[in-house]
Amino acid sequence: MQPIDVIRLSEKQKQQLITLKRKTGIDNWNVLCRWALCTSLADPTIPPKENIPSDSNVEMTWRTFGGEYYEIYNAICIMAFKKQNIENSFLSFLKCHISRGLSYLLKENNLII
Repeated sequence: MQPIDVIRLSEKQKQQLITLKRKTGIDNWNVLCRWALCTSLADPTIPPKENIPSDSNVEMTWRTFGGEYYEIYNAICIMAFKKQNIENSFLSFLKCHISRGLSYLLKENNLII
């Protein structure tokens, strides 16, 4: 499994992040992406397999994505990837979880800060 250096989001995910920024007042996309990832990983079901394009100008290094705990996020993601035993690439696995998590967060009414 290759380590993830950079995550580039889709245009749809970018628009979802803009909405979440407005809804929560949180300015940093990496924080919202971490919330989305953790929200999705908390759901024991496997997210739907999607071919998520990297067609936006939003990208971040894995170190930026995970912040000071990037190594912990990496370990959690590797464990979940192995546990779910799916045929996606690790990057595709992460993007599917971020996508599902963003959808979950957008449906949540108690996110206003």
